[in-house]
Amino acid sequence: MYKVVSLFSGCGGADLGIIGDFEFNGKKYEANPFELKYAIDIDQKALNTHKLNFNCSNVVCGDICDIDSSEIPDHDVLIGGFPCQSFSTVNPTKDPFDDRANLYKQMVRIAKDKQPKVFIAENVKGLLTLHKGQIISRIIKAFEDAGYTVNKQLIRCADYGVPQKRERVIIVGIRNDIKMEYEYPEAPNIDNWVPLSVAVPKLAIEEKKYYFSERAVQGMKNAKNNMKRGLAQNLNEPSLTVTSHLAKVSLNSRDPVLLVNPEKELYRRFTPREAARIQSFPDTFQFAGSETDAYRQIGNAIPPVMFWYIARSILPYLD
Repeated sequence: MYKVVSLFSGCGGADLGIIGDFEFNGKKYEANPFELKYAIDIDQKALNTHKLNFNCSNVVCGDICDIDSSEIPDHDVLIGGFPCQSFSTVNPTKDPFDDRANLYKQMVRIAKDKQPKVFIAENVKGLLTLHKGQIISRIIKAFEDAGYTVNKQLIRCADYGVPQKRERVIIVGIRNDIKMEYEYPEAPNIDNWVPLSVAVPKLAIEEKKYYFSERAVQGMKNAKNNMKRGLAQNLNEPSLTVTSHLAKVSLNSRDPVLLVNPEKELYRRFTPREAARIQSFPDTFQFAGSETDAYRQIGNAIPPVMFWYIARSILPYLD
């Protein structure tokens, strides 16, 4: 079994993807020869969920900046979606050089000190174009200086069987002594996207707390930009990207919502389980804490199904 260390692990989307052995949308995603040896995140609530779903003896709640490399076990693969708020295209006014943006340096530090054979990093689409590409160039250069041949590719999760049009940058580094050129996995669903109906089997549900009030609907209708109503999702297509603020979804925002009844103008938000399915979590995956906690964890997660394919693709570089 290859040993894995997970940084910024959150509730464990990437961890589930690399380990495998789960079912989604009627397909079995086979177990991979990976063993999770260490996971760290600063969010204890997310780690409570992680502990419900994984058998990892070394789960640490803490700031990776405070963790010495000697505290992290030797491993073959380093994975992590370093925090991306500063790189987001949703709020381009945020400082791309703030402390959170610099957390990629912690992943570089661990890679340099522990020298795993492969690392996999994930981030938002905006990372590619922020400051005319200077940020991504800086990140790649740092990993190259740590001893890796670095590859980057924009991955559309819908192409890999996730019912969501989420796009993320996947950075894969192969240690320089492994003289093989990395190839990203072929997308199996590029012409056959999984529809949102997989995650939302029925539009109308009984729980009233998920429905928007008449006041909220009228507020949307009176807004200057009525085009925002276009974010009501088509069940025959993948959903727009779900985010960490699903509990606060608004009809006057960029958030995807469901139009239950056009005549009655009845809208609702996704339930936590629907949101989890949109991210390709199996129904067996449990979430700890409140619904608000679950929404945040789900929105911040890496889709397990997409990451399963990335994990399989690195196996030839580990032998």
